[in-house]
Amino acid sequence: MQRIDALRIIAAQTGDLPVVVTCAASSRELAAVADRPNHLYLLDAMGLAGSVATGIALGIADTEVPKVVTIEGDGSLLMNPNVLATGGFLRPSKLAMVLLDNGVYGATANLPTYGSRIDVGELAAAAGWTVRRAADPDELAARLAEVLSLDGPVFLHVRIAVGNAAEVPKLLRNPVILGRRFQDWLASRSAEETLR
Repeated sequence: MQRIDALRIIAAQTGDLPVVVTCAASSRELAAVADRPNHLYLLDAMGLAGSVATGIALGIADTEVPKVVTIEGDGSLLMNPNVLATGGFLRPSKLAMVLLDNGVYGATANLPTYGSRIDVGELAAAAGWTVRRAADPDELAARLAEVLSLDGPVFLHVRIAVGNAAEVPKLLRNPVILGRRFQDWLASRSAEETLR
């Protein structure tokens, strides 16, 4: 399964949830699949998607927004593995992380990450996250539906193939505007849920 295939499955189940996505190909490919206001693309912020999503999960704790989903890559997560310990310690019940693990840094000629010898899902479990795994499209669809129904922090470790999708345009938009679009969406979603 390629990253873009995994992102299509994730997008199909997260249309009404806040989604924080790591930089580079992950953001570009998700925008190509479904560019929505509920997507916060962290352009040029490698290693921070989990931290941002943890803050959002804490911020929506007393709202009706059911979950925040963060999409990480193994290289990005390994730049900031502290997010696993922080999530395990704070235990935000509305936090879900989907790790798309291809074992390489896709933006740097596919240099290998530590993921080839270190099981990042085991790191998450050791830090107190509930961990699920998937390696093909059917497993991903089933495990993601399960993850979205569990109290967090929940970690979905997804093995994907090496390689970026071809012909996906760069995401050359002002990150401030993208951030504001997401903030406005989340504020309106929180208000709608409060009125129900």
